[in-house]
Amino acid sequence: MRAWRFLWLASSFLVAVLFVWGWQALADNRIVSPVFLPGPDRAWRSLVMGFTTGDLGVKFLSTVERMFWGWLIASLLGVVLGAAIGTSPRLRAYIAPTLEFLRPLPASATIPVAIAMLGLSDGMVLAVVAFGALWPVLLATVHGFAAVEPRLYEVAQALKLSRPAIIFKIALPSASPDILAGMRLGLTVALILAVVCEMIAGRDGLGNWILLSARSFRAPDLYAGVILLGLLGYLTSIVIGSVEGRLLSWRRRAR
Repeated sequence: MRAWRFLWLASSFLVAVLFVWGWQALADNRIVSPVFLPGPDRAWRSLVMGFTTGDLGVKFLSTVERMFWGWLIASLLGVVLGAAIGTSPRLRAYIAPTLEFLRPLPASATIPVAIAMLGLSDGMVLAVVAFGALWPVLLATVHGFAAVEPRLYEVAQALKLSRPAIIFKIALPSASPDILAGMRLGLTVALILAVVCEMIAGRDGLGNWILLSARSFRAPDLYAGVILLGLLGYLTSIVIGSVEGRLLSWRRRAR
């Protein structure tokens, strides 16, 4: 098992090395103009310089803050509303048409409406991020609670458990894999929307850094921002995956 894990990690590292090597080869041979495709060495120098002598670190933290708070609000609302809807067949029947109407609506399409209502403010960014990240969590929670084995509810009724006890002791543990999967997807959506809102609304952050770099033809700065976004997405995925593994460790023990 450990040998396979080591082989998988080595293969992943090799793919990354080949990607960087190919990128550097394209830049060194000027197959694409350096104005549009600088080498990874120039992008890395720009990234280091942005943190050491510039304000890239502040912009990075601003994006992380918007992403995190929007995702946290969406997760709390999604779990609470999803639990209420998922445990009530009658409520699902009433709300399902509204959910199906709002679910396919692109969150980025709500940005003009949010700007009209909240202005070019951090509150507008937070509202858009929370709205977009809400749906994966909400729908996953509804599905998770609705898919709980009916016999578990019958046992809970026979034991005369209260509704909160049924939710926290029976339904929530059973639905937790779906909920955590929805929260992981919602975190990705939150990062994307935070960057898009910063680009459109001109809020200080990585999105605005990338947009201004593109307009000024500062390709190394642009790619430095993109690399930083990729690293942020990768690290957040690792963190939430680790948390998910710890919270769902009981499933492996149950098997």
